[in-house]
Amino acid sequence: MCDNRPRGLKWLTEGRLHSPARSRGATVTDLDHFFRRKRAGLVKSLLSLSLVFASALMILKLKLSEKDAEGLKGAQKADWCGSDCFPSIQAPVQSNFWRLNAAAQSKRVDSQRVSNGTPTSWEVQVLNCSEDELVKSQGWFRRLDPRFHQFVLHRHCRYFPMLINHPEKCADGEVHLIMVIKSVIEQHDRREAVRKTWGKERTINGKKIKTLFLLGTPTTGKDTKNLQKLIEYEDRIYKDILQWDFMDTFFNLTLKEVNFLKWFNIYCPGVQFIFKGDDDVFVNTHNLLEFIGFKVEERKDSDLFVGDTISKAIPIRNRQSKYYIPKELYDQPYPPYVGGGGFVMSSQLARRLFTASEDVELYPIDDVFLGMCLKRLNVSPELHSGFRTFGITRQKVSSMNREPCFYKSLIVVHKLSAQELLRMWSAVHNKDLVCAQRSFI
Repeated sequence: MCDNRPRGLKWLTEGRLHSPARSRGATVTDLDHFFRRKRAGLVKSLLSLSLVFASALMILKLKLSEKDAEGLKGAQKADWCGSDCFPSIQAPVQSNFWRLNAAAQSKRVDSQRVSNGTPTSWEVQVLNCSEDELVKSQGWFRRLDPRFHQFVLHRHCRYFPMLINHPEKCADGEVHLIMVIKSVIEQHDRREAVRKTWGKERTINGKKIKTLFLLGTPTTGKDTKNLQKLIEYEDRIYKDILQWDFMDTFFNLTLKEVNFLKWFNIYCPGVQFIFKGDDDVFVNTHNLLEFIGFKVEERKDSDLFVGDTISKAIPIRNRQSKYYIPKELYDQPYPPYVGGGGFVMSSQLARRLFTASEDVELYPIDDVFLGMCLKRLNVSPELHSGFRTFGITRQKVSSMNREPCFYKSLIVVHKLSAQELLRMWSAVHNKDLVCAQRSFI
């Protein structure tokens, strides 16, 4: 018997269980057991409905954002999409765009590729990464903090299948600067803020700017299937996401570095410069382009790698720190490296970094890993005061951190929420903003 009465009416019915008017001879015990089972089932149903409702709200938000995106041919016709709109996460790793345009894109990339043995497409199609059994028998591994075990056992696994790819991103004419932003699936609001501000794809003074977000897969315990559908729908709108089939964790940030370097080496022969940063930074695009222009004029751009450089650092041994590294894993000073919040490098150096990275053992802190790769190339990262990856001041309550005139004179500031980024971008570009002078650039 299916009881379709509203929940409140059920509880009223239970309140009359001791009435002489009980129907069909049901006992109080039988009915009590019946309603307990119904309540348990109802709770499960409500939880499922809540998840569906949350997903529907995200879809609605994406669909509203769709109106402002470019190149949305036919996107407005989509409502709630089923399997036809969202390819399975286990399907062959090629986007709909790539399947429809594979021949044309292949010819275009091949025509730009120098015959140096570089593959013309992402050849990693199967996820096959087993544990390194030989490491388990070593004494240092048995002494190692258990939280690093999985990283060490799978450290030999570098390249992973792509779930979302955009091989056409760099093939549309010459790209002067590509903005590459590390993000995770759940941070949709941050990506939206970046797209509306410094990450907006455009051409400035003849210099074409493109944008890409780097993602892995949701961590264990999250609703992987629905989150994957949401990110695939978001990518259908903006076409600016690269996603690999590894879990988005702190230790796996290094995988984003090496997989992107490989991807860039394959698909972006014409790009001149790369800005790489997080999705919670402010970037003054005008100042960044101006700074790059100065380096080009001075002919100091071939080995360009500039940011908030950290020198003479040593591994943190505090077990409570996010950046804790045990002695068993690394026991020497770090080479100079730049804060991962935001830095700029030339395409020539990026290709050399890719080659060097294949000979450097993966390290659980991504910006330190890049410093190790630079050291192998005998390249020192350049410090520039316009890159503030720790904020304008390290005192978060300081009013300087909220002063638009500082943002107008800097290149990168870390760390802002999506709402703070939108407000600061509007303030900096307000024609009525008057600042005393620019401190540099």
